[in-house]
Amino acid sequence: MSAPTGRRRAIAKALTALLPLAPYADMEKIRADAGAVHMKTLPPSIAVWLATIAHIRHMHTDYEKLLAEGYDRDSARFFVIEQTNFVLTRWRATRLLDDGDEA
Repeated sequence: MSAPTGRRRAIAKALTALLPLAPYADMEKIRADAGAVHMKTLPPSIAVWLATIAHIRHMHTDYEKLLAEGYDRDSARFFVIEQTNFVLTRWRATRLLDDGDEA
C-alpha cells in the first residue's frame, strides 16, 4: 500500500531538497522506500534520510561485501561512511553522514 498523496508530496519535496543531483533511478527507489509502511510514523525528512542512507549503503558501497566477509552491521556501517559521503557529495546532498549517526 502506498503512502497517502499528501505524504507522497512531502516525501518528494524532502527528497528533492536533500538530493538535488541524485540519478532518477536512485531517487525512485529512495522515494519508494521512504514511503514504505514501516516508515509511515516518521516525518518525511527523516524517512527520506534513512531510506537514502540505506539505499546508498546497499547499492553504492562495499557494505554487503563486508557483511559477507563476517563483519557485524555496526562495523560494516563504520567502514562505508566515507563511501556513503562520497555518493552524497556527488549528488550534492545537503547533509552528510557522520560516524555518530544512527542511520
